Amino acid sequence: MNVLFLTMVKINSLTDRGIYTDLLRKFHEEGHHVFAVCPVERREKKKTTVRKEKEGTILNVQTLNLQKTNIVEKGLGTLAIEYQFLSAIKKYFYEVKFDLVVYSTPPITFYKVIRFIKKRDQAYSYLLLKDIFPQNAVDMKMLKENGALHKIFLKKEKKLYAISDTIGCMSDANKTYILNHNPQIASEKVEINPNTVEPISFIQTASEKNAVREKYNLPTDKKIFVYGGNLGKPQGIDFLLETITALVSENVFFLIVGSGTEYIRIDKWFNENNPKNALLLAGLPKQDYDSLLNACDVGLIFLHKDFTIPNFPSRLLSYLEMKMPIIAATDANTDIGTVIQENNCGHWVISGDIQEMKKAIVDLISDETVCNEMKENAWNLLDKNYKVERSYNLIKDKIHV
Repeated sequence: MNVLFLTMVKINSLTDRGIYTDLLRKFHEEGHHVFAVCPVERREKKKTTVRKEKEGTILNVQTLNLQKTNIVEKGLGTLAIEYQFLSAIKKYFYEVKFDLVVYSTPPITFYKVIRFIKKRDQAYSYLLLKDIFPQNAVDMKMLKENGALHKIFLKKEKKLYAISDTIGCMSDANKTYILNHNPQIASEKVEINPNTVEPISFIQTASEKNAVREKYNLPTDKKIFVYGGNLGKPQGIDFLLETITALVSENVFFLIVGSGTEYIRIDKWFNENNPKNALLLAGLPKQDYDSLLNACDVGLIFLHKDFTIPNFPSRLLSYLEMKMPIIAATDANTDIGTVIQENNCGHWVISGDIQEMKKAIVDLISDETVCNEMKENAWNLLDKNYKVERSYNLIKDKIHV
């Protein structure tokens, strides 16, 4: 069948590793034809282009800046993207009849694109719910509750849910939240379809790990706790910095690697405080990042304490893939900490509780047996629940072609 995938995440190549590209490759491997539509942002100064690869076709649509930009351009870009995508699809994919259209949030503004494809091709529509917007923006005080923009986005959110034949949620808490806050949605059209990957086993010898550490000026004689990924307001970065300060006397080193709207503020904090137990690195290419991650010991997840929606960060999978114990410092509404604790692959603390955070960290640096057990449990959790076959089968089984 012909599969159309819509996303706000830029796809450079379908051979890249990631939750979306892994899924699209799985569709290709099973004999389906893949067409991915994604943005090329204004800052890149590139026009709309189509590129064909062995795994499928990528349509990069010129848009405004959508990531790592100010709230005004992000808002305008989010509103404009459905018109830009729709125009590009009509121009470049006018001869293709799609059997399935898959799309992820953010954004919530693909309604007109989906409506067009469903009406023209009688395609099945599947939403991968990765973000609950606009409530997340309200939680972060980026949108005024019941303000004009909030009301506009609420209408678009409900229209997107309504036009979706199935809504795949990342976790049980996600599913419960959506059904509780959207009573108009039939429960049978909502299911658990988590973030999934095509896992790779990473093997490094002790000397290879030390070489990687030395390359990035990391200590070879301390446990390295790594936070990798987006550095934005939703991550509650203040508690990460508080954790670094509170653990300065312990035999532990913190590595922050990533990019985002809070990077400059974090960099300023590092320059002012000059912590001896931490290092900040800008985002790295995926291959380099994986190599660096594999040379670390414990993965860190941070979420802002004010969230009322249950986020489930995909960086969990990177840590599980590296067989790393995890400490998640989050709000009380997400169930990512519950998953980590129930599968005995790490600890969960409420963001802001520095005493519990210190206790969790000391536990992982003082008991090697526990740490090793959690490493194996981490890989087992990934293998059991988060392999790409799960997402593929859930979606594929909905289609009758």
